[in-house]
Amino acid sequence: MTNQTEGLIEFCQALRVDEVPDLAKDHARLSLLNVIGVTLGGLSNDATEIAARQMQLLGGSSQAHIYGTAQMTSVDRAGLVNGVAAHVLDYDDTHIPTVYHPTAPLMASIVPLAEHLDVTGDTFFRAWIVGLEGGMRFAQALGRSHYDHGWHITSTAGYIAAALASASLLDLDAAQTSHALGIAATQSSGHRQQFGAMTKSFHAGMAGSGGLVAALLAADGFTADCDSIHGRRGFLAVMSPEPDPDALTADLGSDWVLRHNSLKPYASGVVTHPLIDVGRALRDDYLVAADDIATVKLLVHPLVVELTNIQQPTTGLESKFSVRHCFAAGFLDSGAGPDQFSDQRVLAPDIIALRDRVTVEDGGLPPMQAVAEVTLTSGKVIKIDMTKARGTMDRPLSLEEVDAKYFNLANAAIGEPAAKSIHNVVHEIESRPFTDLVKATGF
Repeated sequence: MTNQTEGLIEFCQALRVDEVPDLAKDHARLSLLNVIGVTLGGLSNDATEIAARQMQLLGGSSQAHIYGTAQMTSVDRAGLVNGVAAHVLDYDDTHIPTVYHPTAPLMASIVPLAEHLDVTGDTFFRAWIVGLEGGMRFAQALGRSHYDHGWHITSTAGYIAAALASASLLDLDAAQTSHALGIAATQSSGHRQQFGAMTKSFHAGMAGSGGLVAALLAADGFTADCDSIHGRRGFLAVMSPEPDPDALTADLGSDWVLRHNSLKPYASGVVTHPLIDVGRALRDDYLVAADDIATVKLLVHPLVVELTNIQQPTTGLESKFSVRHCFAAGFLDSGAGPDQFSDQRVLAPDIIALRDRVTVEDGGLPPMQAVAEVTLTSGKVIKIDMTKARGTMDRPLSLEEVDAKYFNLANAAIGEPAAKSIHNVVHEIESRPFTDLVKATGF
């Protein structure tokens, strides 16, 4: 009897880009543009620079560029750095139901592999779609109980996504692809304890790199247990208290899960985004000044308290997991891009002064919603109910907003002419050689 993973593999092998609905292709292309922007923006981060430096010291064949740089190394090491850069700003994307970040593990796998193999843009884009759709379906199969137990699903499901996409690029047959997924599955790890540390982005880099290596091994005849995913001691059973293997194939080909990949408006975890919106609304809609605020009580979903309750962050990475800082940044700066989560901004007196007036409580609210009760020095109380946060499926970023985000990051990293070249190639990816996407960076 064919299991769900075999059904997904069969679907992916038969997939043709021209048969994918335009809405799904358009969103896959937009996801690619978005992650290229945040990868370029993440190149100057300390975590990325350390990873790149160590990969250079380790050496390796000059197979692919660390994306956006002149540095070349082996595909797996280039991928590791790509993945760190793609995820370190926490500005990439999220499948909100599972809290899975779909594109960083793909940036860490099929981007360097496609350069090394010198494939067509159409071949790359097919693998990109396979990795997005397959990775998000594996995240759904693991379910929220997997994430709630403490696993970082971007790492665990990311290994599988990277292997599946890499298998597509390598044109592996069904048996080889199954082995690649098994090799990837046995590597999968990553714990949420690392949130707020450099290692969170390392998870994405290692998932992509590990999934890529799994596919290369399988291509050369390396094998895994035939029941690596569905066995009694396999990936789903061990990693999730409540796995849902049917999610791998439910409405496959008619319901494109990749369309539910939400692109981030802010450079922090999605659970903080309603609170950033609250801060912006308080400033822009109610015209409140910082000195007018006596106290702020934030009522949130339980996960917000668990994940983002760092009361006095001291680094930019920690501030991404401080809902108090996120609210303060949203209010004081009317947004929350990478600059609002820098080591300098987290220690700024105006941020600290407002942050210290904020309390956070579990309000039993639905995910991605928040309520703020703001008491002014005059005694007046303002209540703000945020039910549709920016960047969610109910309020997605517009094409213009995605472009603005991309160019803001890419222009600063590689200059406006190169950023425009990449933008053009992404929108013509099916008819261009993949290497145009690398050459467009200027290196």
